Amino acid sequence: MLVGRDADRAVLRTAVEQARAGRSAALVVRGEPGIGKSALLDHVATGPGLTVLRCAGVESEAEIPFASLHLLLHPVLGRAEALPDLQRAALLGALGVEPATGRDPLLIGAAALTLLADLAEDEPVLCLIDDAHWLDESSARTLRFVARRLHADAVAMVFAARPEFDPAGLPEHRLAGIGTSACAALLDRWAPGLDHAARERIIRESGGNPLALRELPHVAAEQTHLPAPLPLSRRLEHAFGTRIARLAPTVRTVLAIAAADEAAGLGNLLRAAATQGISRDALRAALVEAEEADLLRVSGGRVVFTHPLLRAAAYQQAGIERLAVHRALAEAVAAEPDQQAWHLAAAATGPDETTARALELAAERAQGRSGYAAAAAALERAAELTADPGLRGHRLIAAAVAANDAGQRHRTRHLLDRVGEAPADPLRAARYHELRARVAFDSGDAARAHDLLVAASAALADVDPAGARAVLIDAARNAWQLSDPPRVADAAERLAKLGTAPDSLAAAVSAVTGAATLLTAGPAGALPVMRPLVAVGLRARGAYALRLNAAFVAGIVGDFTAGGSIARQVVDDCRAAGAVGWLPLAHVTLATAELYLGQFRNAVTSATEGLQLAADTGQPNRAGYLEGVLAWIAAVQGDEDACLRLSAQCQDGFATHRIANGLAWAVWARAMLDLAQGRTAEALDRLDAALDGPVRHQAHAVYFAPDQVECAVRLGDPERGRAASDRFGAFADAAGQDWARAVWHRGQGMLTTDTDLADHHFAAALRAHADGSRPWEIARTHLSYGERLRRDRRKHQARSHLRTAREIFERLPAPPWADRAAAELRAAGEQTPSAAAVDLLAALSPQELQIVRLAHAGLTNREIAAQLFLSPKTVSYHLYRAFPKLNVATRGQLARLDLPA
Repeated sequence: MLVGRDADRAVLRTAVEQARAGRSAALVVRGEPGIGKSALLDHVATGPGLTVLRCAGVESEAEIPFASLHLLLHPVLGRAEALPDLQRAALLGALGVEPATGRDPLLIGAAALTLLADLAEDEPVLCLIDDAHWLDESSARTLRFVARRLHADAVAMVFAARPEFDPAGLPEHRLAGIGTSACAALLDRWAPGLDHAARERIIRESGGNPLALRELPHVAAEQTHLPAPLPLSRRLEHAFGTRIARLAPTVRTVLAIAAADEAAGLGNLLRAAATQGISRDALRAALVEAEEADLLRVSGGRVVFTHPLLRAAAYQQAGIERLAVHRALAEAVAAEPDQQAWHLAAAATGPDETTARALELAAERAQGRSGYAAAAAALERAAELTADPGLRGHRLIAAAVAANDAGQRHRTRHLLDRVGEAPADPLRAARYHELRARVAFDSGDAARAHDLLVAASAALADVDPAGARAVLIDAARNAWQLSDPPRVADAAERLAKLGTAPDSLAAAVSAVTGAATLLTAGPAGALPVMRPLVAVGLRARGAYALRLNAAFVAGIVGDFTAGGSIARQVVDDCRAAGAVGWLPLAHVTLATAELYLGQFRNAVTSATEGLQLAADTGQPNRAGYLEGVLAWIAAVQGDEDACLRLSAQCQDGFATHRIANGLAWAVWARAMLDLAQGRTAEALDRLDAALDGPVRHQAHAVYFAPDQVECAVRLGDPERGRAASDRFGAFADAAGQDWARAVWHRGQGMLTTDTDLADHHFAAALRAHADGSRPWEIARTHLSYGERLRRDRRKHQARSHLRTAREIFERLPAPPWADRAAAELRAAGEQTPSAAAVDLLAALSPQELQIVRLAHAGLTNREIAAQLFLSPKTVSYHLYRAFPKLNVATRGQLARLDLPA
């Protein structure tokens, strides 16, 4: 019976009952050592009708990739054969069941998600993860991913951890100490003979910690053993140490061996004990004595301490004997090279190249299983055991690479700091500078990141010219994001000095040259030399970086149809290949293209998923772009709260990393919100002011020029819009895009005072809009022309344009703009409101819309789940909610719907 834990039991019971009801639940129970976390897990694990999967983080296994995940899923791995092929290979390879695939770690998470969801089809599943603070990084990341992605599946996941565990946004329940009366009840049970003073002191100093209540009475008479200023965990360790010190030497040695590798089985313990002169009978007797003292238990062929603090105390009590213990274990686990390498490392007292090489090989195996954090730890320890300075630096850089791949930014920085100066070897020096650049970029110093990339290219210039060019292309993109024309120009000049680029890089090099020209001389000479990269991106396959660069450049040259096509294909290819890490950037380019193409719902869907993937993959710098897209759409849809919240997040991001793209979106979004709500002067002031800062070098400064023109005209000061019109006109001439010509003509029609000339420009604009590819711009052209015609008292002609504008705005949707068109219609004499067309998609959430579109395309729930890293049951749940909103009841009816883009 758990004393004093009724409220805590109820919280965990709610999570379990939620799973029994067919809905997922996730909970992190956090508390100090000994507070009762494991006891609560034991309690909640009971009860019929549940499949209970359980694992615990083990400190000695914290550097073995996917060790805890393997323990959790081992009982049900037979079900893995039913997983999609990519997921099955990724999961079984990561767990060492099949050859390693080196797949993206999040693909492993998707596989674990599908496996648990499939299992829950039979009966509810309860996953209990104890000592989560000691999970290996690969398992922790995977299990947190699964917990965030479960939704409509009968799966509950409960983590129990110390306060230092990162819950990564999962719901938390803090476990406090039990009350005084509960403490007294426990002491009555465990130490009924205590005198009153000792009893009161233990209750007071225990803080309601059940383990303290159980252990402190053993040393209550020894006042010096309970110094109040020490943390409770230290006092408990001391109490445990006192108990261990009273045991026979053989028992202490056996405890030390078990503490040095709690994951070792009885066979390994027997072999290690033998090297210490302990016979089989003596080992058996020592284990019996330790069990009778309630220090450990033998379960499932393993020795398990009754509490982690007891294990720590046994290990500390061993003193110098620990070295011999680890050497003994290294012999005992010879069949497990990774474990052996770590035991040899623990036994080493100075440089040891043999052990360092063993750790290096362990790191290679870990990387093959996507265990990058474990690889980083092994390589770092290998470096510490390396005498040769050059080789030590090489291993530290390799450790930093692995840490970076694991998303451990602080660890990457720490490892690079330990390298010191750049290596003499050009290839190693280049990798060193590239990593330094990544750290600098993530830390908010994008300018330093650029300079480090330039240094990396200089190191490669003589030994790998193609690599030097690739790095300079990255540097130029970085400088563009900084809105730093001199640095872009410098990268272009350095590329030119490297001579003629190979065919594979020629278009990308040309695009850098064009970008430098664009920032210094304008679009006329720049856009033509940037366009070839877009053509390459449309043709290419694989080469995600090249194609996403091409999609980005497509946005600069105004070809959003091509940019969207490239980005969509990259998204599909990344999903098919399991290349999850590329998806956030792919969604940035896709959502941006969809916004400019007037596909607002699709853009919201892409941006929303991109934000989730950026969080899952540890790419916070991608968030500003995606939040900016969502802020802009919220503005034109009149959602002031969302616009202000998202644009503020963009501005906060700029303050951190100085990337101007997010700032540009934030400024433009707020201006569009002002314009939508009739604050025209504020909108124009905001956009004009942005041109005095870094936003002026971003593509947004071209694309919001028509908004400046409109604001100036609406304020009765058309001359204030002339410069913006000229800026956009220069772009439109160089871009050669029909939509750009149409928008320029619209601006001219608004600015001119000559009625005939205005009609000419508006007519030209509507002809250029003929392909219908930019509904947002088409609607604004009809609205502007209708407003002009009404002001010129040509109300009959105005009504058709205003009616068209209102209909398009309603479909986008852009409610404030539809209202504005409707108000103009009423002013033009049309009093009968139109019956707005039924908008089938309006009620769908972004995720429902995404799932509906894939189902409409003919994909099964399982195929959709694999693409979106969801469970099939979650897909089914969203379709169940979406069907009534679409007035359909079956997939066949859904397939016959004509869903708008």
